[in-house]
Amino acid sequence: MSAGDSTHQQLVGLFYRDHRDWLLGWLRKSLYSPERAEDLSQDTFVRLLGRSDLDQAREPRALLTTIAKGLLIDHFRRSALERAYLEELGQQPHDVQPSAEEQALALDALREIDRLLGQLSSNARAAFLHNRLDGMGHAEIAERLGVSVSRVRQYLAQGLRQCYIALYGEPQ
Repeated sequence: MSAGDSTHQQLVGLFYRDHRDWLLGWLRKSLYSPERAEDLSQDTFVRLLGRSDLDQAREPRALLTTIAKGLLIDHFRRSALERAYLEELGQQPHDVQPSAEEQALALDALREIDRLLGQLSSNARAAFLHNRLDGMGHAEIAERLGVSVSRVRQYLAQGLRQCYIALYGEPQ
């Protein structure tokens, strides 16, 4: 471990020691589950480990809040996705519903697709969702987003690539 890595880990440890209880309290106000608040708190500090600019942070709580808000948004989006999937399943006749194992696998795939689509630009994500969920054509999406049709095609290709990665892994 280099001296820089050690210093970085010490800085994360300092953030953790000085601000963990505050962050946990802040998260508990936003969530009904103390266990989920604990998980998101830990995830926030794990994200800090990947940052190289901690020594420049003047307001550690503002940084922690920004990271935690992003994690909260992801959590709520995944929860809404799961609810929508389960509600749709509930409307299907019982004899055509997938098994519990198939449901769990489908939810895992949906979560991964959602995570990977979240890595796209907002226009690429919007184009992909308009096309796949709303059934909009390329020209209609281009008009809505204020981009060219060829740009919409690029956005859709990016979205399809992310779905492919979610289901099959990185192409070889």
